[in-house]
Amino acid sequence: MLLRSGKIPSDSSMDRGDCLSLYMMETSKKNFPVIGIIGGGQLGKMFIQKASQWSVPVNILDKDEHCPSGVLANRHLLGSITNGDDIQQLADISDVLTWEIEHIDVDKLIELKAQGKTIIPDPDILKIIQDKGRQKNFYQQHQIPTAPFFVAKDKYQAAEMLAKTGFRKMAVKACTGGYDGKGVFITERHAVLENPDIIPFDGELMVEEFVPCKTEIAVLVARNQKGEMAVYPAIEMEFDPVSNLVSFLKSPANIPYHLEVRAEQIALQCASAFNSPGLLAVEFFLSEENELLVNEIAPRPHNSAHHTIEGFFTSQYEQLLRVLLGMPLGATHLKMPCSMVNLVGPETGSGRYRLRYFNELNALPGVYVHLYGKEESKPNRKLGHITMVQPSMEKLLEITQKVRTLTEIEIIE
Repeated sequence: MLLRSGKIPSDSSMDRGDCLSLYMMETSKKNFPVIGIIGGGQLGKMFIQKASQWSVPVNILDKDEHCPSGVLANRHLLGSITNGDDIQQLADISDVLTWEIEHIDVDKLIELKAQGKTIIPDPDILKIIQDKGRQKNFYQQHQIPTAPFFVAKDKYQAAEMLAKTGFRKMAVKACTGGYDGKGVFITERHAVLENPDIIPFDGELMVEEFVPCKTEIAVLVARNQKGEMAVYPAIEMEFDPVSNLVSFLKSPANIPYHLEVRAEQIALQCASAFNSPGLLAVEFFLSEENELLVNEIAPRPHNSAHHTIEGFFTSQYEQLLRVLLGMPLGATHLKMPCSMVNLVGPETGSGRYRLRYFNELNALPGVYVHLYGKEESKPNRKLGHITMVQPSMEKLLEITQKVRTLTEIEIIE
């Protein structure tokens, strides 16, 4: 058996016995549990960057040989995150499993949990999160404030149910499969009643009353294996109107103190309801009437908390690492005001690329460029982010404005 660059083919040349032998060799000389991540994207890469600081071995499962996490992983198992057999092989060479993307074979994880495998967060949480209808029902069952909604089996039933509501404008979401702004359709009542086929999704739908809002905020909560919780200050987000991706965020959020406290309380309520160690990124609408409504929750590191790497005493990645290792939680205090802008592929064109003003950005004080290492740019694909840290909000907004003029992704072939 030959391993190249730490990559393990999952289909043929390395069977389960080989994986177990490798695992036994590694566990005999390690100080920390071996962590296995399902998925090899940028979230895994940033996690491994922190784990490597403590020499914690991290294996990944991803079908892309050139995925962002692959260059840093202890072992890269080449396989599908939706294939139970491939997940089993990752489990065989890892002590504890986690994930960096929701669209995985959660039923396999539930099976592994029943067999005694340590999986964080609890896969039962992911079973709820994977279905937007179940997710909203969960909020309702646990008195978590959220916008009015209903679940329909298809677009035609959605039109029938819509006629019985007072919704004038709504967000129609595919119950499964949506991510990064995909699977969401904003429309008007009359348009759906006149022609249900205007909804671009088949299958089960969650239809939510559109909430005119002042802003959108997010709060990150960490819960360790002892049930102790820590909460990060709320951040304020702006979204790109075309891609529906976060384009800019700042911390702390520009909201009254009582709303900051209320957002943290609701986020902690969500973590208590799920009752599992891990990270929860709770996204809120702040309505024009100053009502906080939970939009969605991600049970993993999240784009809305990348700024914690430079701006906080404990980054979201270190916090997750502490949780997985059974350690006490780290401090969630802000060092100084910080912000983040996403780097995404241009809407026209695909191919190899470069950040045109890379040198100019790195000449600015308190500016940190993170490139994810994806080989190809695609329209609105996340390619990196830039974090800014400054001693005052005034200086932060000033340099952020400058940075936002220097984020051009240039297709070079």
